[in-house]
Amino acid sequence: MTKEHRFDCLRRGNEIEGASTGRPRITVPACLVLFSVVLWGAAGMAQDGANRAEPAGSWNEVMRALSEQVRQLQQSVAEMRSESEQARAETRQLRRELDELRAGSSERKPMVMEAVARTVANGSLGFDSKGALDTRNGSVQDQDNNREEQKKTGHAASLEEEYELLTGKVDDQYQTKVESASKYRMRISGIVLMNLFSNQGTVDNIDLPTLAFGKPPGYSGGSFGATLRQSQIGFEVFGPRVGGARTRADLQLDLAGGFPAVPDGINSGLLRLRTATMRVDWRNTSVVAGQDALFLSPNSPTSFATLATPALSYAGNLWSWVPQVRVEHRVVLGDNSNFLFQAGILDPVNGETPAGGYYRQPGAGESARQPAYGSRVAWTHEVFGQPLRVGVGGFYSRQDYGYRRRQDAWVGTSDVELPLGRQFSLSGKFYRGRALGGLYGGIGQSVLFSGDPTNQYSDLIGLNTVGGWAQLKYRPAAKLEFNAAFGMDNPYARDLEHFLYPQTYAGKPWSANRSGFFNVIYRPRSDLLFSAEYRRLTSSFLGASGESAGQLNLMMGVLF
Repeated sequence: MTKEHRFDCLRRGNEIEGASTGRPRITVPACLVLFSVVLWGAAGMAQDGANRAEPAGSWNEVMRALSEQVRQLQQSVAEMRSESEQARAETRQLRRELDELRAGSSERKPMVMEAVARTVANGSLGFDSKGALDTRNGSVQDQDNNREEQKKTGHAASLEEEYELLTGKVDDQYQTKVESASKYRMRISGIVLMNLFSNQGTVDNIDLPTLAFGKPPGYSGGSFGATLRQSQIGFEVFGPRVGGARTRADLQLDLAGGFPAVPDGINSGLLRLRTATMRVDWRNTSVVAGQDALFLSPNSPTSFATLATPALSYAGNLWSWVPQVRVEHRVVLGDNSNFLFQAGILDPVNGETPAGGYYRQPGAGESARQPAYGSRVAWTHEVFGQPLRVGVGGFYSRQDYGYRRRQDAWVGTSDVELPLGRQFSLSGKFYRGRALGGLYGGIGQSVLFSGDPTNQYSDLIGLNTVGGWAQLKYRPAAKLEFNAAFGMDNPYARDLEHFLYPQTYAGKPWSANRSGFFNVIYRPRSDLLFSAEYRRLTSSFLGASGESAGQLNLMMGVLF
């Protein structure tokens, strides 16, 4: 019996019968009997060829392994049957209650109509001049009966909604599950997102603009296009408990990794790694390892126009998807309040683009031969049903640009999420640091050189910068929200003027970048969204006036 046939049999034994599907019931005992017969036949054939068979010890190991697999299979099937029976029992109970309410309403309806007719005949109930029902002359008892009927009708409607929700959950039990090689539960999620965009002015990236340029000769002054390369897919695996802790892994990918060198390659975005993390979670402590968002700068403005990169990048929003190992500890202060302490080491990125080719070469941060260090402390309290959160963080890294040209990179951050009622909230971030090109600060610039960066006689200076962003959110309904945000990154003028002709790896240095947007997001369903956004950019080179550009973006997304 081949390995594929064996696994097919085990998989069939793991199926739960579904009355609604009409499929034949295949039980675990029946499958085990069939498996035993086939295995007995295989053992007989192996006995006939004893001269060529493996030693008996190997057969014993195989049998022990198969017995263990059968035991695990029986345990999994028992758990799935228990969960299914519990869900079915809850569904039947809700159906009985709903039928009783409906039957009661049907029985009472003729009685209510008869009472209304009798009341009208007695003159205690009439109609006003507009033909509306007039209950001013009705008895108090009739009004109480009407209110009671309304309460029961509302309860019946609520109960039916709960029944439909529970039925949907039960139906999920019969869907085809994603099976991993480890047999642990896995979940697939993501979004298919389409962006229609129109630009006014010149930008660095027409579908994901972050900087504005002056109009080059012969340029039309704008552009229009569409893209789906901001679509994402994610995989989440829930592993076993280890030492009393839950284990979990998560992988997020998108199609914004560049373009292939083929005709119309702009419509064939390359697959790109966003984040990939592994977590070990105890009750109040977690260990996280992998490539993840910058934990000392956690929040970002709300936007689906630039989903491939967080909104306001290069304009006050510090962020990076960087390999890291961190520890998190939560201290509970009450039912609605807690402290979170985070600390870890990170890959010492400095914002340089790779040299290209197959082999990875060290950047200035990695040449310093030590990791970067980060930490954050945050306090959270529940207000108006939303989290009120205030956090402060810090970061330090060394950079080595060769020829003993070294620079310290550091930053201090603060972030806030402030509810202003049940419909309004304010969030934002502020930072002050130096050499932050690897964290998308300083408009992507870490240091300034006095001349050619590759010349050993060129001196350098770390670029100090200050920036941040703020966003006001208004949610008049659960399915609708409006967001207005503004951010800026402003390198220090004294650093920009330190050298007569300063240079960066990208050429002439940027002196300021500002960006703001307004958007509306509508979610008619939890798996469907529509959004419209207008964004404005103003960017300045050293010694030049600012250039402006705008973008209108229309979006439609389906989440899964």
